[in-house]
Amino acid sequence: MEQSGREKRRPENAELRCKIDKLIYDGYSFLKENLNDLDIHNYHYVINKAVEELELDNYIIIQLLEDYIIQILKSKIVFLKYIEELEFAKLENKSLDYLKLRNLAHKNLGVARNLRIEDAQKLLTILMKEDDLEYLKICSKALEVSAVKINPLCAYETLSLIDVKNSL
Repeated sequence: MEQSGREKRRPENAELRCKIDKLIYDGYSFLKENLNDLDIHNYHYVINKAVEELELDNYIIIQLLEDYIIQILKSKIVFLKYIEELEFAKLENKSLDYLKLRNLAHKNLGVARNLRIEDAQKLLTILMKEDDLEYLKICSKALEVSAVKINPLCAYETLSLIDVKNSL
């Protein structure tokens, strides 16, 4: 018997839901294990605050949030690249120049502030000020988790596209 289009999509949707749930669960666990002192593992973004304070409608804020999520997920790759460059400089006993890392954090912090994303604001502030490279890596990963929590489907689709692009 041939399946209808709706029946064919159900397993795919269930699989997608499982992948998204795993992203969220793994992210929560990561935050709790590594950054419990920041108390961001239970943070949930509330769009109403941005809607009211920015005097924009929900649709515009949702679009801005999706753009932010894509930007953060792409920026995470760059953060890690900059941290790796700093690690190599440290191994070679060269002076460490955090300027590129701090500038990228500052750029993203402005967007997080505008959209009232409180956990990202904490993480980006750390990325702007901290010198501990291992801690910076953890905060970069936590920033990714923060983005996933805002809109898991958008984050999942973006991460999938990044994976496809990297495989080419």
